[in-house]
Amino acid sequence: MEFSHSDELEQLRREIRDVCARFPGEYWRGLEPDTYPEDFVRALTAGGWLGALIPQEYGGAGLDLTSASVILEEINRSGGNAAACHAQMYTMAAILRHGSEEQKASHLPRIAAGELRLQAFGVTEPTAGSETTRTETRAERTGNGYRLHGQKVFTSRALQSDLMLVLARTTPLEAVGERTGGLSLFLVDIREPGEGLTIRPLPTMINHHTTEVFFDGLEVSEEARVGEEGRGFRYLLDSLNAERILIASECIGDGRWFVERAAQYASRREVFGRPIGANQGVQFPIARAHASVEAADLVRYRAAWLFDQGEPCGPEANMAKLLASEASWEAANACLDAHGGYGFVREYDVERKFRETRLYRVAPVANNLILAYLGEHVLGMPRSY
Repeated sequence: MEFSHSDELEQLRREIRDVCARFPGEYWRGLEPDTYPEDFVRALTAGGWLGALIPQEYGGAGLDLTSASVILEEINRSGGNAAACHAQMYTMAAILRHGSEEQKASHLPRIAAGELRLQAFGVTEPTAGSETTRTETRAERTGNGYRLHGQKVFTSRALQSDLMLVLARTTPLEAVGERTGGLSLFLVDIREPGEGLTIRPLPTMINHHTTEVFFDGLEVSEEARVGEEGRGFRYLLDSLNAERILIASECIGDGRWFVERAAQYASRREVFGRPIGANQGVQFPIARAHASVEAADLVRYRAAWLFDQGEPCGPEANMAKLLASEASWEAANACLDAHGGYGFVREYDVERKFRETRLYRVAPVANNLILAYLGEHVLGMPRSY
């Protein structure tokens, strides 16, 4: 087993840190509550980082998922919020593995060049929630394509995206033999919301740019479908596994930011004549959070390695997300406790990062659902839901 990091990955970390240094805490604080970090996203695009997973023949960097995870980790470790642009990475999995040559040739070079953005992933629905097989958005056949009807919710960055990857039912649930059948994946152009498409902002407690999306007969062509009709759920899993791994990397970045900030503050803040970090009640929670983050990091690398090898990685991807999100939340609480009242002061950035990292215990999949998945599909116990 090899635990050292390659020179290429270390160089990648340095280059991402250099970009992030141009966007300090003041920049991110100034965006709230609802301004998209346009300058930051443009800088990442210009550096080729948001085209990291796009093969070189299409104008991208041709990097693997492990490298992409390091990019997002370093953004969060530097105090930023990679959620502003992470979908352009994890949506690539379904397109690269299952998209047509025409789709790749038409879209990937323009995405890599920054002419198109693929930042929206239309899966979650108000009634289905995490029960994706109950998707009610439907794609009805027309003479030369489909019409989409239905609603998506928590579809982040739809207003900042040109394309959206949408899951819709092409065969009624009662007409398919298995719950995962009859679902299809579409790459939809959403540049001109209007007839058949409505996008509404959904304000939240963090600057996440999420929306509700309504399809009312939106016409899409046959060429917009990714892969075969009815196999969309299987294609979706590749992007969901990538999503879990990349979200885990962001949480690891958050966790390291919290641990480093907490350790620095506890070392210099003096009360009763000595640094508060000398007190075990302050020091030990920070040290334990560090250990938790480092352990989660190992599972992240294992999951990313499996993904890059084309091997099944569902359990590892889900465990990486579970462990990393719990570790980052542990670190967030240790950091806030160490800062005391100053942890709530905006200029310290702790309260902003605290709110941002809390999201990942419930999204993109709730940790309890991961435990249910592991219990049933890995450990062979009875279905719990």
